[in-house]
Formats: sequence, C-alpha cells, structure tokens
Amino acid sequence: MSARIATVSRDTNETQISVSVNLDGEGRLTCQTGVPFLDHMLDQVARHGMMDLDINATGDLHIDDHHTVEDLGITLGQAFDKAIGDKRGIYRYGHAYVPLDEALSRVVVDFSGRPGLYMNVDFSRDTIGQFETQLVAEFFQGFVNHARVTLHIDNLKGDNAHHQAETVFKAFGRALRMAAAEDPRMAGQMPSTKGSL
Repeated sequence: MSARIATVSRDTNETQISVSVNLDGEGRLTCQTGVPFLDHMLDQVARHGMMDLDINATGDLHIDDHHTVEDLGITLGQAFDKAIGDKRGIYRYGHAYVPLDEALSRVVVDFSGRPGLYMNVDFSRDTIGQFETQLVAEFFQGFVNHARVTLHIDNLKGDNAHHQAETVFKAFGRALRMAAAEDPRMAGQMPSTKGSL
C-alpha cells in the first residue's frame, strides 16, 4: 500500500483546526486543542490505533468546548477518509473490547461509506473535570459523518465517568487500527460485493 497520510484544515468563525494523520504511524500524538481532557482522549486513539496525529485547534472556548470538540471530530473524520483512500485491500471491519478497572467498552467500526453512529453510553456523571460528557457523542458524530463509517459504541459496564470515556476512546483506536489494516488475502481487492465503498 502507498503511504496513507493526509492533512485537512477547517476554518470557520468558531474554530480553526488542522489535522494531519498517518494511519501507519507509531502511535504518536502532537496535540494542542485547549481542551485538556480531549487531548488525553486523542492520545489514547493515537497510541492504541498506532497512528500518528498532529492536531492544532483554536476555538471559541470562552463560550464553551462544544464547537472545538465537534469540529475536531469533523476534521479528523475528513483526514481519515482522505488517508484511507479507496479502501482496497483493507480488512474494513474492526472491533475491540477494552477494560479499565470497573469499566468495559466495546467499539465496532465498518468502513462502509455510510455514516452511522449508534452509541449507548450512560455516563455516571455529566462532567469529567470541566469536560461535559455529552460532548463525547458530538465528537463521534462529527467523525462518522465525515469519515463515512458506521460506528457502534457500547459502554457495557462502568461507574467512573473518566474510566467509561477512556475505555471508549481506547477501543475506538484499536477498532480503527484493525479495520484499516492491510489484509494480505484481500490485496488490491475491494472488501465489498458491491465493488465500491
């Protein structure tokens, strides 16, 4: 496979974001979003997804974190879609179960070309530090809409909201890694009976 690297920028009245992704990286993150908990979660995605992410985001944080979190999901999704290319030769499907103490989450992804988010996470708290837990869904909605993937996220157990979120993001990274990996038996072929994704 050729290098699967892409850079995408998004510039609006609310945010200015640049995302570079290398799907075949070493799990490195360079990140400055102004939202510390989001930076921590993106570090989990890069490390467990074995992808390199270079992210710069400036947003209207004086209002709240919503626009920055959502727009970062959008921009990361666009970069991922660009980097994955036509999807020939990949596994297409990926899944992961990740525990962290009492919490356990399952994430399943399909590079289907059809955006869909099916998320079942009942956070035990409304905030993690200053981060609003409802923004997790906003991030993933932005991602699936622009990466054009089907994503199922289920937190199966968990009492600690930080643990719940961290298992979700770790499992997300690992599921992406599995789905995007090169399948030696599918070399050059489209992983779909339709012939396109």
